Amino acid sequence: MDLRHLIRSQTDVALNLTKHVLQTEAKGSNLVFSPLSIHVVLSMIAAGSKGPTLDEILSFLKSNSSEQLKSFSSELVSVVSADGSPAGGPRLSFPNGVWLDKSLPLKSSFKQVVDNVYKAASNLVDFQNKAVQVAGEVNLWAEKETNGLIKEVLPPGSVDASTRLIFANALYFKGAWNEAFDASKTKDYDFHLVNGNSVKVPFMTSKKKQIVGAYDGFKVLGLPYKQGEDKRHFSMYFFLPDAKDGLPALVDKVSSESGFLDRHLPHQPAELREFRIPRFKISFGFEASAVLKGLGLELPFSGKGGLIEMVESSEGQNLYVSNIFHKSVIEVNEEGTEAAAATSAVIKLRSMYIPDPIDFVADHPFLFLVKEDVTGVVLFIGNVLNPLEN
Repeated sequence: MDLRHLIRSQTDVALNLTKHVLQTEAKGSNLVFSPLSIHVVLSMIAAGSKGPTLDEILSFLKSNSSEQLKSFSSELVSVVSADGSPAGGPRLSFPNGVWLDKSLPLKSSFKQVVDNVYKAASNLVDFQNKAVQVAGEVNLWAEKETNGLIKEVLPPGSVDASTRLIFANALYFKGAWNEAFDASKTKDYDFHLVNGNSVKVPFMTSKKKQIVGAYDGFKVLGLPYKQGEDKRHFSMYFFLPDAKDGLPALVDKVSSESGFLDRHLPHQPAELREFRIPRFKISFGFEASAVLKGLGLELPFSGKGGLIEMVESSEGQNLYVSNIFHKSVIEVNEEGTEAAAATSAVIKLRSMYIPDPIDFVADHPFLFLVKEDVTGVVLFIGNVLNPLEN
């Protein structure tokens, strides 16, 4: 299994998903979400699927077989779930959870995948009599696993007596910049909004060389986090269009070219004439199932009997995914980045040229992502339209 090739495919899926989330769920607002978190929840659903439903999920995730997807997911979980903070790297947490109605025992084959591949904690619950309490349990789990950043991944009313299973994933990341910014140098400057107005925003700056690249119509800045003693290297990348209103065209370019990131990430430090990036904090939630359906992933939500590999019961014929909810938070400041995401699925019955020197002044809407550089795994993607909007 070529892990880098599979991750490149997963990144293509993530960037395409980003474009559709921006166009449908985040019109005119800041955005952050974790495509990795959504990928893992869909992969768990695939492990309990069969026939056309499984085929559709595999096609959507650009995976050749359920075995390849399981193997890939296992690699992802091991790469991302190891906490780097004891060795001086970023603090990282990537747990999975399953809540199952006590009337429906999991099929042994499915339970083995849930336990061993996804390292998911299984919880037997009583949806039929205590649906509201179970929803509260899942929300408390997400809050605990994201260090309090995600308060409510399941909205009120999303779990009821017809619910039979909930899959959930949480992702927490906290990394310190390799070179912290001096807070005393942070000053207010204008940030230009989409509507032509501007707002005063605190901008961080530094006189040190930065990892930056100039491309056709945009620039990319890479800010590395302090690395631990393991082999992982995490960085945050800022994609800044040259034009003040250039973000939609940049998102189109990023999402339409396969392997885009491989060709457009800088590696060399360069002198910058002027360098400023804004502080920002974003919280964003959306119903991922609506976006996935819009991208052609429909059978898991249809109730046509595709989720028959999950439980030892004739009721398995009637299981379907009613909703997939996703919530993310990110904060970028002088010290580094703190970010978290949670995804839950509710299943119910029924090479480049660097001019010298250049500027990197992120004073208009831009795209960003947090990535593990050795494997290429993208943890978070988002955009900033207004750093003051939370």
